[in-house]
Amino acid sequence: GVKHLRVLMFLSLMIFSPLLDASPLSSCSWGQPNTTSMLAPQADQVMALGDWEERWQEDRIGFHQPHVHKMLEKNIDKVVSGRTGVRFFFPLCGKAVDMKWLADMGHSVVGVEISEKAIKQFFAENNLTYSEEPVPAIPAAKVYKSSERNISLYQCDLFKFSSSIGGQFGAIWDRGSLVAINPRDRETYADLIISLMAKDCRYLLDTLLYNAALYSGPPFFVPDEQLASLFGKSCDLELLQSADAMTERYRAWGLDSLTENLHLITPKSI
Repeated sequence: GVKHLRVLMFLSLMIFSPLLDASPLSSCSWGQPNTTSMLAPQADQVMALGDWEERWQEDRIGFHQPHVHKMLEKNIDKVVSGRTGVRFFFPLCGKAVDMKWLADMGHSVVGVEISEKAIKQFFAENNLTYSEEPVPAIPAAKVYKSSERNISLYQCDLFKFSSSIGGQFGAIWDRGSLVAINPRDRETYADLIISLMAKDCRYLLDTLLYNAALYSGPPFFVPDEQLASLFGKSCDLELLQSADAMTERYRAWGLDSLTENLHLITPKSI
């Protein structure tokens, strides 16, 4: 019986050992997944401009924060960097209270937002009067200018805005913009932002890290590795702050963890 068992074991080893050698374990790298595979679940997600306008119309604006963003408050000195009267750009500004906060400090603010309702709510909720003008370079666009503070908000598609319309900026605060635009538009977005940066610009960027397979977005997942490929050629990147941002709201989306990263991006000195 024992001899018979040994023969069987020998035969099974002869049959299975070549299969073991050809196992995918030996040919695959089992390190960290690469950026492309991490981004893959959201790569084809698309939000049309009309979808965002609809959210504002229906008050589905859970992304709006009724207070000044804590990370902006904590890092404002690094952004202003001793300068006065800095021109701040707010891409996809909504009705962010941060704009009034900065304008009250003596800085000027230019924002771009597709929703007219968001812009009008910003002025109403901050008790600011405003004028309305067409923007000749962008058909159907308007610019709303505050009478009391140096705030101009453009109602238009962000990708139609340019430095020839709004000039260049000494600072940019991107709280929910890069994470809101369609993932396929990120390179176009980075090119636009870089074109709006003055030589001394300090671009403060807020991103979110989570498992993209668990939630389709927006806000979309933007890994640090992708920021390096988007901005690294012409800018220096510094991670200023990283915080656990997990709340019940995000748990309800199906997420198991959420990290908020704050980056400072500055043009490389030539």
